Amino acid sequence: MPKTINSHADLRSLLERLNLGAMSTAFADLALKAVKENLSHEAYLYELAKHEEEERIQRRTARLLRQSGLPLDKTWRTFELERLFPTLRLQLDRLKSGAFLQEATNVIAVGKPGVGKSHALAAVAYELILLGYPVLWVSTASLVQRLLAAKRDLRLPQELTKLDKFACIILDDIGYVQHDRDEMEVLFTFLAERYERKSVMITTNLVFSEWQRIFKDPMTTLAAIDRVVHHSVILDMMGMESYRAKEASRSQLQQQENGQEVLNGASSEAETASIERASGSNH
Repeated sequence: MPKTINSHADLRSLLERLNLGAMSTAFADLALKAVKENLSHEAYLYELAKHEEEERIQRRTARLLRQSGLPLDKTWRTFELERLFPTLRLQLDRLKSGAFLQEATNVIAVGKPGVGKSHALAAVAYELILLGYPVLWVSTASLVQRLLAAKRDLRLPQELTKLDKFACIILDDIGYVQHDRDEMEVLFTFLAERYERKSVMITTNLVFSEWQRIFKDPMTTLAAIDRVVHHSVILDMMGMESYRAKEASRSQLQQQENGQEVLNGASSEAETASIERASGSNH
């Protein structure tokens, strides 16, 4: 005669052993829903599996965000897309799909300071994380120092292997760093190591003809540009107005308008007082 079992307890235990944590905590509520809605066994199991998948996606997204180092405020929600030229909007919209990662395509955002280069690439990176891709956001200066320390400790290959787990690495502000020869060499090694294997996204305020300021040596500069640009999407933001400068001008104009309103108000009050005094003296 078959042994009587506690089906709920056994099912919870089985789900936990299978590492189906979301199912193990939700199955009782879903079972009640199944009874109320007269769901079939297949529909009930589908609901369980769907709940487990949603929970896993949320956990994965949270983990990838923690690892990414992305600035929390630079998303599409806070980005003014209407400021961009139509071509740029189209390019960024295509990047959100993550298809460029499959071909190890690089992305280079070139523009003057304050036009939104970093914000645009960070927003793309958030979309990649939602798709399940591991990304790393790092300033070029920080990455160079990290690689340089690894080289000094004779573990540069191991450090590059660690970085290799990221489908995309975003190098912010490559144009602001003036490298010495050792720093230039580790940066070039990093770019050469990822060439045609993994994507790099770069923000820079320097056009390519000025990259010799980064790599010093003309041949190294050409080799670096060749590896970065060979398979790449160029986001040309040079013609855009600085967002920070625009905000500063807008703020200054507002202050001037407020100041003028105060002056006008004071002038009006003084004029009213003068009229009242004149009126009183006539009586």
